[in-house]
Amino acid sequence: MVRQVSSVTVTDRRAAPAAAASVRLTGVSKVFGRGGSAVRALDQVSLEVAPGEFACLIGASGCGKSTLLSLVAGLERPTAGEVSIVEAGRGEEGGREGGRGVAFMFQEPALFPWLTAAGNIELALRARGTGKAERRQRTAELLETVHLGGFGGRRPHELSGGMRQRVALARALAQDADVLLMDEPFGALDAMTRDVLHDEIDRICADRQLTVLFVTHNVREAVRLGDRVVVLSSRPGRVIGEFAVLIERPRRIDSAPVAELAARITDRLREEMSRDGQ
Repeated sequence: MVRQVSSVTVTDRRAAPAAAASVRLTGVSKVFGRGGSAVRALDQVSLEVAPGEFACLIGASGCGKSTLLSLVAGLERPTAGEVSIVEAGRGEEGGREGGRGVAFMFQEPALFPWLTAAGNIELALRARGTGKAERRQRTAELLETVHLGGFGGRRPHELSGGMRQRVALARALAQDADVLLMDEPFGALDAMTRDVLHDEIDRICADRQLTVLFVTHNVREAVRLGDRVVVLSSRPGRVIGEFAVLIERPRRIDSAPVAELAARITDRLREEMSRDGQ
């Protein structure tokens, strides 16, 4: 496993505690189909994400990034290997292994158009069995958390793309999960809106000590947000590099330290793509 570190060394705002990993993949492989038509998406992936860590996954299209998230979420089962979740602070020994304390946020907000912003958030709370009065109070708190207080009565078509993603984030937070999986959630947004949402997700994840696995094709975005950037090879996906992001927060996506580390990661990606003939 290759490990490269930025030359910029400072105190990490969200250093993970010395404890069992919140997310652990051990020798994980995933094959779709059988026989001659089988496609190996992931091959012997081992990865640990510590409690409170923000880990970004990057790699060429089709390298298995989204498949990896689906395995962590329990939407798919590995062909080989083991995926485990340790929910910090629960159970007699401070953790519970094998649970599914996971929330998923996709590139598209996937809001129900006939429900208001508040209604979309309440739906997640209702699924957890939360009572009506508590649902309303919790929804109002979550809307404030994502800076949408006063917009709870709006339907999705009345909101901008960035506001819809804020609602989707609030809905994910409503699940009260320890682990947040994000599959290119800002990929369809303009640069300015994306920059604002970077600040928001940075603030929220730090406040809540969420463990995050974030998939993106944007190397600078990965460095801007992540505590660590994990590089996957072309299909089948393997971990071929890890870059610790030791850059002081708050960060700017156009800052020199971010650009420097992003360039190193991009060079590693280009090396992999050239080797694979892409």
